[in-house]
Amino acid sequence: MGGHRVAVVGATGAVGQELLRILEERKFPIAELKVLASGRSAGKEVEFQGERVKVEEAQPESFRGVDLAFFSAGGSVSQELVPEAVKRGAVCIDNTSAFRMDPQTPLVVPEVNPEDLRWHQGVIANPNCSTIIMCVALWPLHRAAGLRRIVVSTYQAVSGAGARAIEALRTQSRAILDGREFTPEVLPYAKAPRHYQIAFNLIPQIDVFAEAGYTKEEWKMVHETQKIMHDPEIRVTATTVRVPVFRCHSESLNLETERKLTVAEAQRLLSEAPGVALMDDPAQMLYPMPADLSGRDEVFVGRVREDPTIPCGLNLWVVGDQIRKGAALNAIQIAELLDA
Repeated sequence: MGGHRVAVVGATGAVGQELLRILEERKFPIAELKVLASGRSAGKEVEFQGERVKVEEAQPESFRGVDLAFFSAGGSVSQELVPEAVKRGAVCIDNTSAFRMDPQTPLVVPEVNPEDLRWHQGVIANPNCSTIIMCVALWPLHRAAGLRRIVVSTYQAVSGAGARAIEALRTQSRAILDGREFTPEVLPYAKAPRHYQIAFNLIPQIDVFAEAGYTKEEWKMVHETQKIMHDPEIRVTATTVRVPVFRCHSESLNLETERKLTVAEAQRLLSEAPGVALMDDPAQMLYPMPADLSGRDEVFVGRVREDPTIPCGLNLWVVGDQIRKGAALNAIQIAELLDA
């Protein structure tokens, strides 16, 4: 049977499970599949193409004979095992932050900078989920009019913080509605010195705080966008917020461009762009919402309008499934380009 010898590292997690589903959906050519995870998950089984596949512990020797490996098991795992996989001949598509800002590693959104795949040295980085969603929406506008400045506020679903955060939203919501007390856990991040309620609440912190009072998540959106778009002069400022939504990240984008774009021109560019779905009809109250768009491949854009406070300004509202396009699908699209 033709195809690739594929390994999926982190196969029991949310992104790993989505990777397996999309590989199957898109009929990616696989001759042999290894599903890998931590020792805690070894021996479990996952389903792929109607069969049960046993999970193995991810170790350096796991990659012998593998030619394509997807990593989504955390940065420390990637730092340890990606070099081992490359040494054994695998091309690695890494979904963690471990290699994103390494100048020797391409950081790729297929709709934006597929040409960067030409210079990979065995490792290709998948960007942060919020960055992917934003860049897919903004690339057609940047190509047409040149982005000078981006002000982004994100509204990020709890699934971006893992299975425990999903369960926290469920249990806290039930407790509040039933009038029961509870002790918040997990958010804003698992090892934080204090935790906050997410049900019926917003938490304006994703990841740890870094320089200048911005979080690591906010700085990722700055630096990754500049790298993907090959333009360190684009000014990006971000505020990232966790919201009580299970799946799909939303973003409010305020843009300043070099050349003025009318609403009609921006809508046309977005409607023609690969990976983008325009959902913008204020008269019919039509705009993207997370509850409607879970499981969709596209990045949805609505509420396109001019910013009257500056000469060349636009506002957009963007929604994308961060587990799908923001992680697993983007990785598989990269693999498909390598296979083309």
